[in-house]
Amino acid sequence: MLKDTGERVIPDQMAITNELLIEHLARYHFSVPYVHGRVLDFATGTGYGTHIIAKKCKKKVSEIVGIDIDPEVIKYARGRYYHPLSKYLVEDVTDPKLSEKLGQFDVILSFETIEHVKDEQQFLANVFQLLKPNGTLILSTPFGKGRGKPCGSPFHVHQLTPQEFFELFKNYSKTEFYYQNGPLIETFSTSVQKHHPLGIVVARK
Repeated sequence: MLKDTGERVIPDQMAITNELLIEHLARYHFSVPYVHGRVLDFATGTGYGTHIIAKKCKKKVSEIVGIDIDPEVIKYARGRYYHPLSKYLVEDVTDPKLSEKLGQFDVILSFETIEHVKDEQQFLANVFQLLKPNGTLILSTPFGKGRGKPCGSPFHVHQLTPQEFFELFKNYSKTEFYYQNGPLIETFSTSVQKHHPLGIVVARK
């Protein structure tokens, strides 16, 4: 049985009321209207999100590739979440040769990944190279005290501030920002004074 590391989402081992599970599922369902063509799920984990997209978008997706650095979770994903449209590969999201290996994609999903990555610039460069012209990136991350500052999670390098998050996507032609609180995802508004625990961007190359 696959072991829970503390941040790993394994739906089969979680209650349907588990807030972490609900939060993660909400992001994949949020992305459904944007998904089409060839899709990449960065840091797919156990593969449940890749499977959601394959099932929900089967009429508009040609292929969805889920990658993760952990061979154990990729083995699990292949066994638990097989779908004719999906493929699971062991890859490093900061590998500079990733675009040579995988080609380009119409849509890239990257949920709760960037806060785990030390080489943020290479990660972002890979995403941009992997996107086709006019391709769409949907990326999320929890907000915190900022780049280089300690955060509450031992699994995170750091947690960006909203402003730091906004500045990551200046090389995209169009961006839309959202915030997430549990399953609720709403348009980000700086005029509304409320806590924004998680940020989501939909960015067009």
